[in-house]
Amino acid sequence: MNKSEKFWDGASKNYDKTEERFEYIHSRSRENTSKLLKGGDIVLDYGCGTGTAACQFSSLVKEIHAIDISSKMIEIAKEKAAAGKIENVNFEQSDIFDSKYSAQSYDVILAFNMLHTVASPQDVIERISELLKPEGLFISVTPCLGQKMSFLVNLQIQLVRFLCKFGLIPIPIRRITSSEVNKLLETGGFQAVESEEIYKDASSYFVAAKKLKKHNK
Repeated sequence: MNKSEKFWDGASKNYDKTEERFEYIHSRSRENTSKLLKGGDIVLDYGCGTGTAACQFSSLVKEIHAIDISSKMIEIAKEKAAAGKIENVNFEQSDIFDSKYSAQSYDVILAFNMLHTVASPQDVIERISELLKPEGLFISVTPCLGQKMSFLVNLQIQLVRFLCKFGLIPIPIRRITSSEVNKLLETGGFQAVESEEIYKDASSYFVAAKKLKKHNK
């Protein structure tokens, strides 16, 4: 088990509780996403956490493959699915770069609260483009820690970044902005079709972007 897996395993027990304060952002993001999903869609939920979003979207699509590097997160997600008698969501401990995921396999890929924590956002975007079908949809929600936030949230972020600096939190936490997300998508061969700046104690950026038919790297 690597350090990132261990960290998210440790965070899993209280994850839903700690995210309650940002429920407005989460619910608004899920509402926006629901309007874009279709009954025949095959969806990949990258970094699914405890499975709240995947379970909510399950009735709107054909099937969802929901992955997370944390086995403990996946355990909780499976419990939610079982309690809701949800059968078209497959929760699995895995990473998006696993070779078992084939090119052009998904109509939609979700990445909620992910891009500011991965080692290389550029590599992730390229992998997402590879896995999406032609003109497939990438939907992301990204905390924009380089933008407006409450005083309390700012203090918390400063503490987290301090702990990251000394290796106590083994994941990168970027102070990304919505314009940087847009640039990342544009460079990766995507065109935004829907977007919204959502604020509740902190800025978060919802964007749905279509994979372009032709893209010159």
